[in-house]
Amino acid sequence: MNSASSNLTTNATAASGAVSPTAGSPASVTPAAAAATPATAAPVASASPTFSPLYQQIKALITQSLQSGEWKPGELIPSEVELAGRFKVSQGTVRKAIDELAAENLVMRRQGKGTFVSTHHEARAHFRFLRLVPDEGVPHYPESKFLEVRRVRAPADVARLMELKSGDAVIFIKRVQYFDGVPTIVEELWLPGLIFKGLTAERLVEYKGPMYGLFETEFGTRMIRASEQIRAVCADADAAQLLNIEAGTPLLSSERVSFTYGDKPVELRRGLYLTSHHHYQNELS
Repeated sequence: MNSASSNLTTNATAASGAVSPTAGSPASVTPAAAAATPATAAPVASASPTFSPLYQQIKALITQSLQSGEWKPGELIPSEVELAGRFKVSQGTVRKAIDELAAENLVMRRQGKGTFVSTHHEARAHFRFLRLVPDEGVPHYPESKFLEVRRVRAPADVARLMELKSGDAVIFIKRVQYFDGVPTIVEELWLPGLIFKGLTAERLVEYKGPMYGLFETEFGTRMIRASEQIRAVCADADAAQLLNIEAGTPLLSSERVSFTYGDKPVELRRGLYLTSHHHYQNELS
């Protein structure tokens, strides 16, 4: 049995005792699993086994390969037939796993070419996390002016959201983003210092493209999902000066934590949005 097939059995065993996956069929608990239960174990009624569908196990194994860098962002992954052979399951099981990965934007299917690892360099990815679009005209990426880029100790609230220890090193970034020369967004970002060691203002200024593309290319960190809170606020004196507006002007405030593989938080971003000529757009499905 190859290593991938061994991993499948190991993962399944950790989830629900001993499993015997077969191509295209759900996993089942073997008698050996029951026999291996210690006599002192809790009653069955309070420790019911949990079952993971076979395609979910395959999805987890493919995600592990993405996380380990076996297939880099933008690269073609093996075909469904090749993956079915690798994991000793049916092609339909692999297809269902890839369907979910594509729905989560971890991979992208291209008609007639195959399935590729998603990347922040794709045009459609530029607006996956930037939701502010103009009321009129075509959505476009803003220009940035960096005000601060420095290494600091994580404040307690930042450490809590980033799952760090209070006082751990983080990279703090403050910038203003401009749409057609008009200051529209003020952002403050915190990034884990260990992961983003070496990130400087010079590198940010020199890089042409979305910031997440830089994180992916030079720091091997890809944002795959985010949790965001939005509320209405009034501009304080600092925001009013940076956005060239009156203090008290209504703004949209967002706090977003972005996660990479393994649901690990790798960015905290707090933004103030001027919506006099823009709106926050989201698509629900």
